[in-house]
Amino acid sequence: MKINELVNTFDIFTTNEEKQVLLQLKHPSVLSSFTEHEQFVIEGLIRKSLVIKIGTTNPRVIANEL
Repeated sequence: MKINELVNTFDIFTTNEEKQVLLQLKHPSVLSSFTEHEQFVIEGLIRKSLVIKIGTTNPRVIANEL
């Protein structure tokens, strides 16, 4: 039996707080413009590949369109 037959969809788990932050990231935003807690949540979303970080000095972030 193949894995494709067992798994119909592939979803990445996100908390309600992460969903709220993702809604704010429809347009590129400077990472430093967010609060420290929001930056922590965004870093977690970057690790989950739900957010893209652009640049190294004064980076911008935007939601990844899956």
